[in-house]
Amino acid sequence: MTDVLVAPGRFVRWVENFETRHGDTSLNVRDDALRGRATDGSTFGARLPFETAYAGAAEPSAFAASIAVPDRWGVLLVRKGGFAVARLAGEEIVEHKIGQRHVQGRTKAGGQSQQRFARRRDNQARQAYEAAAEHAVRILGGRSMPVVTGGDHTAVDEVLADPRLSSLSPLTLWLPVPDPRRAVLDAAIADALSVRVEVVNA
Repeated sequence: MTDVLVAPGRFVRWVENFETRHGDTSLNVRDDALRGRATDGSTFGARLPFETAYAGAAEPSAFAASIAVPDRWGVLLVRKGGFAVARLAGEEIVEHKIGQRHVQGRTKAGGQSQQRFARRRDNQARQAYEAAAEHAVRILGGRSMPVVTGGDHTAVDEVLADPRLSSLSPLTLWLPVPDPRRAVLDAAIADALSVRVEVVNA
């Protein structure tokens, strides 16, 4: 099984290309998703962004037309080397912050030296998470909204453990991004707006 993210404007063409590759495809709506099965046995299941249930017609154009973006939502990307936080209204960024933090790399030294390096790395990582949490509270805190997360699971969990962020609703979509930069944030936003398609090739 392969997970594919498809931009809403490309979804109809994506289904056409699927049919070209795998043969005539029958479509149906089941379990809140648009599903297709081709004559060669390949299948796909397409889900709307933001975990929205789909219950419309079994047509790619109707599926794409039903995509709705929340009036208020967020993105939280955290790794040891940096973070990106953004609050959006529809597809527009309202406020964002991107930060980089230096976290020392691993050392080949052994014994006490290795332990000192490990403690230093842990302290640097903790400071990075605290900085990310403060900006997340400022930009996202106190508001109830869905949030797309990504980066490093432990790092994101550390940030979301801040009680001031308890009103946020992290979505199941997880983005395995590198150290956040503006281009990484922009790509994450595009991915969050995309249709999630699970493909099983026969």
